[in-house]
Amino acid sequence: MCAGLSALAVLAWWPVSAGGASAPVSPGTVDQTPQGSARPRVTVETTDGRQLSGRRLNGSTTELQLLVDGGGADDAPTIRLLRAAGERYRVVISDTDWPTYNGDVRGNRFSNLDQIDPSSVSRLTPSWVFPVAGGRRLQVTPVVVDGVMYVTDANEAYALDAGSGRELWSYRRPRTEGLVGDASVGINRGVAVAGRRLFMITDHAHLIALDRFTGTLLWETEMADWQQNYGATSAPLVVGDLVVSGTSGGDEGVRGFLAAFDLADGREVWRFWTVPARGEPGSETWSGSAIDHPCAATWLTGTYDPDLDLLYWPTGNPCPDYDGAERQGDNLYSDSVLALERSTGELRWHYQYTPHDLWDWDAQQPPVLVDREWKGAPRRLLLHANRNGFFYVLDRTDGELLLAEPFVEKLTWASGIGADGRPVLNPDQTPSAEGTTVCPAVQGATNWFSTSFHPETGLYYVQTLEHCNVFTRTPEEWEAGRSYYGGSTRSVRDEPPQKILRAIDIATGEIAWALPQVGPANSWGGTLATAGGLVFFGEDSGAFATVDAATGEPLWSFPTNAVWKASPMTYMFDGRQHVAVAAGPNILSFALGSEP
Repeated sequence: MCAGLSALAVLAWWPVSAGGASAPVSPGTVDQTPQGSARPRVTVETTDGRQLSGRRLNGSTTELQLLVDGGGADDAPTIRLLRAAGERYRVVISDTDWPTYNGDVRGNRFSNLDQIDPSSVSRLTPSWVFPVAGGRRLQVTPVVVDGVMYVTDANEAYALDAGSGRELWSYRRPRTEGLVGDASVGINRGVAVAGRRLFMITDHAHLIALDRFTGTLLWETEMADWQQNYGATSAPLVVGDLVVSGTSGGDEGVRGFLAAFDLADGREVWRFWTVPARGEPGSETWSGSAIDHPCAATWLTGTYDPDLDLLYWPTGNPCPDYDGAERQGDNLYSDSVLALERSTGELRWHYQYTPHDLWDWDAQQPPVLVDREWKGAPRRLLLHANRNGFFYVLDRTDGELLLAEPFVEKLTWASGIGADGRPVLNPDQTPSAEGTTVCPAVQGATNWFSTSFHPETGLYYVQTLEHCNVFTRTPEEWEAGRSYYGGSTRSVRDEPPQKILRAIDIATGEIAWALPQVGPANSWGGTLATAGGLVFFGEDSGAFATVDAATGEPLWSFPTNAVWKASPMTYMFDGRQHVAVAAGPNILSFALGSEP
């Protein structure tokens, strides 16, 4: 279903003090008409002698944000960010963007920016804060394009001046009542951008396109029926002339799929179902009734190799999560990474990390694409630290397994990964009616938050969890509006969990260094590596922290006192490197202060 406008959508224009929001000037409109009449017209002179005219979006005595008439293609309005310079204004922009969820379509959260390094990081200070009204624990990664930062919450999008955090426009629509699973608690991890279009998903599994300069709704497409337990939580991915997205519902008995849509109008171009229908090839890996509600959802943003023109998308766990009696077999293509042709969605190859998963260890961890020499020859690699406790290196051209090594100490379910790529299972490690202790815990040895690889150190950085659970199996029937776990988990008494930041040598799988943390082990923040020789991450105590990428030595921290649910990013704005992260209901941006 495609629609031009939604009667539920609301575009609100707000006057904003530095990095925050006050009461609205006027109520939001249901027809998405930009409220030009509510914005005074301004004409200013720039330092290079030009005249800029447009609607004032925001500003202060030192800065101004304008929606400029006819500044873009087809005479469409664009945003200009200005800084006061005497009686004139200086045009500012981002020198280095963060244009997609992971900064690059290949998924590696590594940046070539090096202004912040071990010698300067002690001067890192908060530059600005933007509070998302009504936000709780944001999971968004900001995207920055042409000086404008885009952030989201559930069914909400905000455009900000990336240099000051001032709000430029906001888009809101009511939350959907009656959802189940992750989408029901209000999760949205970000946007994708192509030209003037900004793409995001809604909580009830619609994909929408907004004008990124005005927030106007351009089109809307229903990806799946939310009343069948579908939802959506993560950032779409733009690849060529397509925008690709999956859905959530991976513990609620949906049938997972990945779909690609035309950028211009939202028309569906292809769809790949992650579980074959009865009678199709691969359905023989599902023996029993569970194939009718199999899960294997696709809720995490995938990655893309432009040279091979291949998408790499991780899939979720099979359902019911803990009861495999009605799904005997490997349960393809759950817990896998799929290599799909971008233009058609045709499956090129797959690798399944946890066949017949009984512990809810989905493969929704980032598939990171890097090019490195491997045993004396150049290879196109895919790096993946899986929830099941093993770190994998694959050849991404054909899915060949090159390395698989454990990266946590508490790992009891398998003794290793065999030469055939399958786990070597240990006995007595399946969920039972009375409960079975298994490591890692249901949260996994890691999870969906970002990882990063540094090409100079050769190390891969991942936040890990040392934890075990007691897994219980309880048969149940699928119902619309309910989760479909088939059991439960609980903590092991007197065994407190611990978060540990680890650096893995990708050539050997060995741990180069580890940084144990003090905290409740309930944080879900990822890592960012930079050419400045640093790794930024959300530390389990609630601090935003930085360590030396080569040694793991702690160098700097800032006590946000947040429970981390998001991962950091970096960009250069007007000559200053910023590092930004969502912490609680706020977007925080850090930059270097003045030298002493």
